[in-house]
Amino acid sequence: MNGTDTRTENGGLAAYRPDFGLQGKVCVVTGATGVLGSVMARGIAAAGARVAVLGRRADVAEALAAEIRAAGGEARATPADVVDKAALTRVRDELLRDWGSVDMLVNAAGGNQPGATLRPDQSVLELDETAMRQVMELNFFGTLLPTQVFLEPMVERGAGAIVNVSSMAADRAITRVAGYSAAKAAVENLTRWLATTLAKRHGPGIRVNAIAPGFFVGEQNRSLLMDEGGNLTPRGRTIIDNTPMGRFGEAEELLGALLFLLSDASRFVTGVVVPVDGGFSAFSGV
Repeated sequence: MNGTDTRTENGGLAAYRPDFGLQGKVCVVTGATGVLGSVMARGIAAAGARVAVLGRRADVAEALAAEIRAAGGEARATPADVVDKAALTRVRDELLRDWGSVDMLVNAAGGNQPGATLRPDQSVLELDETAMRQVMELNFFGTLLPTQVFLEPMVERGAGAIVNVSSMAADRAITRVAGYSAAKAAVENLTRWLATTLAKRHGPGIRVNAIAPGFFVGEQNRSLLMDEGGNLTPRGRTIIDNTPMGRFGEAEELLGALLFLLSDASRFVTGVVVPVDGGFSAFSGV
């Protein structure tokens, strides 16, 4: 049994403490050069795992890996595009050669395109097809392809944990956000499909789950949520009014759910999407 079991010899009450640690494991974090992904990479390293910092920006990936190492963790930059299967395969082979395994994958890469979001003066008929395809490519295929590549050594060992990153936009209709919502909804369905398929075909040791962040201020949405003075825009105010906790999330607040789903503490959990949203998904607006 994983974790700490202090069951007494005479059959007394067991004091089982779940193991949230990731010591000795190797984790690939895609999108690790982004705001949320970089926080995830730091948190996973702090929990004891070796972290492969995967992102398109090689200089940013190396800077983050160096920061983790300076803090006492173990990390390496692994620049790659999540929709380039050959590049992902190269990263996997390098990790297996140098670190011996790939135990965990966090699919944090994602994003939106302006053309896949309706402007207030546009109709659905004007959605940009190219932008919609690009958003689906990045979010859906940018989750599927890394999963296919880094899953292989997990299947060989019969053990591993994958955590995808969804969004509130997948479960609730959010005005104007068309492409990103559809792509993240596909990621959630893929999460459930993978969880059930892998468990039935390869046993209970491989788990696939997701977290669904609520509203966090990042590079792509800052101007939508706040003006230059740091005051809420009308859209930002609507979001806060529909978030029972009355604030945006802090990136570090994703780590509790993330580490739970990656660790042996959740060894009987697969196929779930955990909202980290300050109550947004539970609130009817009334």
